[in-house]
Amino acid sequence: MVHCPECKTTLSDESDIEFIETDAVSGFFKASKRFYIAECVDCGANLGSGVAGAKAGGGGAV
Repeated sequence: MVHCPECKTTLSDESDIEFIETDAVSGFFKASKRFYIAECVDCGANLGSGVAGAKAGGGGAV
């Protein structure tokens, strides 16, 4: 079982974590990258972050 390091809530379901898109920027190939933060739904503690691939309509390579 996984627990939030801040409030010790059990994180056992998708609904226990909120994924928030924080920023989207155009890169070298004119494709937008999506940055995410994962937060505990109960206390809002940051559990991790990451970068997703190109966003739809980002333009692709020119």
